[in-house]
Amino acid sequence: MTETRSCEQCGEQFKPRREHARFCSARCRVAWNRQHVGDPPAEAGALGWTITAMRDTVDRLLRARTSDRPHGFALISEAVWWVTLVDATLVRYHPDVYDAVLAGHDEAERRVIEETFGGLRFVRNWMGYHLDHSDFIQSRYGPGGPGGADYGLIAAWTWRSLPEPVLAALPARGQEWEMTRYREYQARLAGTPVGETFARAAGFLRLACDGRLTRG
Repeated sequence: MTETRSCEQCGEQFKPRREHARFCSARCRVAWNRQHVGDPPAEAGALGWTITAMRDTVDRLLRARTSDRPHGFALISEAVWWVTLVDATLVRYHPDVYDAVLAGHDEAERRVIEETFGGLRFVRNWMGYHLDHSDFIQSRYGPGGPGGADYGLIAAWTWRSLPEPVLAALPARGQEWEMTRYREYQARLAGTPVGETFARAAGFLRLACDGRLTRG
């Protein structure tokens, strides 16, 4: 069954579109914000440097070349961490800006963006904890040996297709969300270059961050 929860503002039951949704509508979210303190200072101050860290890490990944798989895996893990951290911060503390930028894309592209982030959340939760980095990532060194245009380019490495995860240890609600993330991983990441994934995700987050600064 699809989960329902109580809106923190009006108490009505609603079906959450996002895992951490707290309100049934934008009206209730705005009303709650007016009655409570705005962004916690620590979160507001931290967002600026997390955005910078994300941009630097993704830009470095898109340019980097290596034949050392552990080094490449470490850079991909770092990019996953910063991208999902910035995404979660914007969704929680700047949802109106986030949704407005998302609404600026057509329906098909919105679905691709949302499922890309869902897939990255699955990677964040599983890579290095339940599955090895090599289970997720196929390193590719490009044609033509060391002189090839894509040789050693980490952005050309691809996400592997994965079997369904074993989720019996999670509560029913957790199983539903994690299976959704897995399906989004399979739909949007599996078989595609990691550089394509991070370019799409970081590009959207940069637009959302710029929109936040414009409104601020």
